[in-house]
Amino acid sequence: MFGRKKKETPAIDPLQKEMIENAQRRIKEKRGLFTHFVVFLVGAVGLIIISQVLMSVDPIVILGIEWWIWVLFVWLLFLIYHAFKVFITNRLLGPEWEKRQYERLVEKQQERISKLEEKVAQQHPLPDVKIAIPEKQNRTITMIAAAGANNELGKDGDLVWHLPDDFKRFKSLTTGHHIIMGRKTFESFPKPLPNRTHIILTRDPNYKTDGGIVVHNMEAALAVASGDEEPFIIGGGEIYKLGLEVADRIELTRVHGSFEVDTYFPEFDEKQWKLISSESHPADDRHQYAFDFETWERVE
Repeated sequence: MFGRKKKETPAIDPLQKEMIENAQRRIKEKRGLFTHFVVFLVGAVGLIIISQVLMSVDPIVILGIEWWIWVLFVWLLFLIYHAFKVFITNRLLGPEWEKRQYERLVEKQQERISKLEEKVAQQHPLPDVKIAIPEKQNRTITMIAAAGANNELGKDGDLVWHLPDDFKRFKSLTTGHHIIMGRKTFESFPKPLPNRTHIILTRDPNYKTDGGIVVHNMEAALAVASGDEEPFIIGGGEIYKLGLEVADRIELTRVHGSFEVDTYFPEFDEKQWKLISSESHPADDRHQYAFDFETWERVE
């Protein structure tokens, strides 16, 4: 019933990218340390040879020690510092340590913000405002879905069947109306469906999109669609569960078959609902499965 999810070029996970960059940096540092060690050995041998050549003349002595020994000593200190930085400092105070320090700072800042919000809320309480939802008799709230014999909806954000006539019916019924959906359903569309107002219901307070109106509960979604005589609730599974409590009608395409899925249409008590029409469609060369178009209305 819904559009297939648009395939995107796979992108490397930011965390994996960070780990790879850290590993590359560590390899570079160890390679530099090895080079430093080799140069130190070669240089030490060279200084010893030079000192032996210069034994025929008076050697330069500093604090009772010949100059080349001082050079080797300073050079050795740099080598030890380099090794300490690679194997100790970067391991104990590396990216993981920096990340923990950053998380602690963020946590402290969030605690301060929470305390300030509580203080402001106590000193300046907001009035209790409730979203007014128009009376149900002014409109019909409809859930529209396609479900298998065991209420199967789909898997991995997509349908497990292809029924062109069901797509046509979905388009015919919902065009010109508000359609209420969850974030995953919205993101499964290659692009927003034309001639429909998309209302995206999500728990994420930071979610934003240019393709529709973002709300965080069903009451707000219905309030946004208050001017529509027949808004549609189009899924997924969790949104259907919320919609079952407020819907007046269910337009259900019952697909005759059992399927392996991860999302299901909610069970509804048929004592509270009345089947007012049913239209059967057999399987054919365009439809692998037989299906029925069913219209259910809530019993008053």
